[in-house]
Amino acid sequence: MAKGGFPGGMGGGNMQQLMMRAQKMQQDVQRAQAELNEREFTASSGGGMVSVTVNGNKDVKAIVINPACVDPDDVEMLQDLVLSAVNEALRTATRTVEEEIGKITGGLGLGL
Repeated sequence: MAKGGFPGGMGGGNMQQLMMRAQKMQQDVQRAQAELNEREFTASSGGGMVSVTVNGNKDVKAIVINPACVDPDDVEMLQDLVLSAVNEALRTATRTVEEEIGKITGGLGLGL
């Protein structure tokens, strides 16, 4: 071990550089997370009969239902269409957030 340093030659200067890079990465992740939380993701089901919009924070922002698919005798179909669109919009938001944060962190898997 080098005197006053870490094995492999990681002296104080290298550690300081590492800390600076980690702080920059943290700032970049926070900035991207804030932007992604505001971004909207839309998915539809039933050939566009039901459309759902969520944000990156996974809040449902809008549900649009085409009146043509409202059948009082088949409420279950409408429920299934809404459920399907909500789940797809949430999956899209989650996948996009993970991909964008992964670009910043280099796939370090920080659990964000």
